[in-house]
Amino acid sequence: MRKALIIGAGEGGTAILHMIQDSSLIRVAGIVDKEIERPGIKRAKDFGIPTFHDWTDGIGELTSEDIVIDVTGDENIYESLQRETKNRDLTLIPGSVAALLFQLIREKKELIENIRQHSSTMERILQSTSDGMIAIDNAGNVTMMNKQAEEMTGMREVDVLGLHIRDVLPTSRLPRVIETGEGEYHQRQTLIGNRKIITTRVPIIDGETITGALAVFKDVTDIQEMAEEVTNLKSIRTMLEAIIQSSEDAISVVDEEGRGLIINPAYTRITGLTEEQVIGKPATADISEGDSMHLKVLRTREAVRGVRMKLGPQRKDVIVNVAPVLVDDEIKGSVGVVHDVSELEALTSELEKARKIIRTLEAQYGFKDIAGNAAQLHIAIDQAKLAAVTPATILLRGESGTGKELFAHAIHNESKRRFNKFIRVNCASLSEALLESELFGYEDGAFSGARRGGKKGLFEEADKGSIFLDEIGELSPKMQAKLLRVLQEGELIRVGGTKSIQVDVRVIAATNITIEEKIEEGAFRADLYYRLNRMPITIPPLRERIEDLEILAGTIMIKLNQEYGRNVQALTKEAVRKLKSYDWPGNVRELENVLGRAMIHMPYPATEIDTIHLPEFIAATDKQSYQNEYKRESETLETIVSRAERSAIEGALNRSEGVKTKAAQELGISIRSLYYKMDKLNIPDAT
Repeated sequence: MRKALIIGAGEGGTAILHMIQDSSLIRVAGIVDKEIERPGIKRAKDFGIPTFHDWTDGIGELTSEDIVIDVTGDENIYESLQRETKNRDLTLIPGSVAALLFQLIREKKELIENIRQHSSTMERILQSTSDGMIAIDNAGNVTMMNKQAEEMTGMREVDVLGLHIRDVLPTSRLPRVIETGEGEYHQRQTLIGNRKIITTRVPIIDGETITGALAVFKDVTDIQEMAEEVTNLKSIRTMLEAIIQSSEDAISVVDEEGRGLIINPAYTRITGLTEEQVIGKPATADISEGDSMHLKVLRTREAVRGVRMKLGPQRKDVIVNVAPVLVDDEIKGSVGVVHDVSELEALTSELEKARKIIRTLEAQYGFKDIAGNAAQLHIAIDQAKLAAVTPATILLRGESGTGKELFAHAIHNESKRRFNKFIRVNCASLSEALLESELFGYEDGAFSGARRGGKKGLFEEADKGSIFLDEIGELSPKMQAKLLRVLQEGELIRVGGTKSIQVDVRVIAATNITIEEKIEEGAFRADLYYRLNRMPITIPPLRERIEDLEILAGTIMIKLNQEYGRNVQALTKEAVRKLKSYDWPGNVRELENVLGRAMIHMPYPATEIDTIHLPEFIAATDKQSYQNEYKRESETLETIVSRAERSAIEGALNRSEGVKTKAAQELGISIRSLYYKMDKLNIPDAT
């Protein structure tokens, strides 16, 4: 059984703890929280579940295929968990998704239980539908009266439903059946109008609980005529024909020799077999898998219920109930009722659809989440929407921080692959060997430390879905060749393997560099570039759509308010002017960073961001002075770009106190790209 580690012991973590405890599919390996007084920690101790103060201690208890559920809401913890679970082949689930998943499982169980109760009631009704029937609940109130009962009692079902049975039929003994839990068979009773009946009363039981009682009765005045009719199978056929023809469930009747006697239209609809293929044929003629229940009932004289089998040329999956037809204690045949289980299959299909919808949470954004009114942005969006409905490989081009990953999410969610996986890979964040094994998988024993049995790669995991390859320009020549094979042939070979594996994956690539220059330098394959560049989409930098800054800032502030628990509503006009005067080399990501820093340093009651809250390098910037600084006729574009890169990198290093990982995150580039640029620009390494 798989285990789950819950990170966070607040209300959300406690709720998920209770959900998992109620589930038989998974067990709790432990719960983590730094505060020992949290409710989830206390409940875990009551259950005898291990508790931890640090998630790194708890995660050590997990093995491959186990689950980590993060309900802290802390982005830093979630990012750390993503790295750790990815390295250890664990599944990381946000708390909201876990709660939804367990809720869906619970709803499925409830639906199946409702179907079972409905099916049980319908079976009893069908077995006795030629007679009068009255049912009550465990409080003695009438819940059902069929047409035969209406005719015999002179009452209408609509008038008696919900009334106590004693108010409807004072002589009824159905309450006694509920009290004793025992059936009463072939009992005489007098109804209103001095009508005599013979009745059988049975309790309705759900598990071990009596939920009501059912009375099935015949009018004694017609008993002689009925006895004469049921002495032969012809009379039985006449009596049952109207019921059989109107039933939604399939009905099959055979004679005492096991030859087909009657089938109804529902039987033909469900099984695909016509009367010519069944009537007069052996009882086994309609069976494609399983034993004949008709023959078993004729042999044992005992009814069978709930037998699963397959009928007809289409091998229809059904459940059958078969009962003997006894006349004067002599077997005259058997009657079978066939229930189509397609409703259960439909429920299963709905659950699978729900699971697929959950998987789309991996691709979190759509085109509606891309904010802005600039013409260049709308051109990019229109191109992306067009690309989404095609199978073509897509290359997203744009500076770091412009929202290339947001576009990738939206393209996947707009495509036919939206119900399948969306996997993201940063090609610059992993070494070549690790990236190769992650993308293409490996076979058992491919290298030291390889998992026994091998491992699927991300391309296999993304089969029928999409894979987003960010910073594609950082791929090594070897990885470029393997990626080209996937794009050309739709197949890959795992590390250490020899067998080709077919995959159907839509590749969405992204780069913030000029790949054409890399091709000229011989660092990037031209044939791969032509494959990737079939549907190029250029995402404009923020400085080229500066009119969208206020819209973007509003969207970002809503997000930051939720994260920081603030209520910042707007920017002052002077703050907007300053922000628009800045050139934004880090684009939207840098804008989010600036606004986040401003919020952190604002007084808590403040609702507007002013210039005093902005970082010094923003507040001191004037568009004209910025332009004057870089508008030098004697300098080349490369010199100007290099100076801007140097300034941005040195500023990020100063703000991160020399921590290069943080500086790279702020700049929106990989650590490898940061080292490359520092070396290129001769920026000294403070470490």
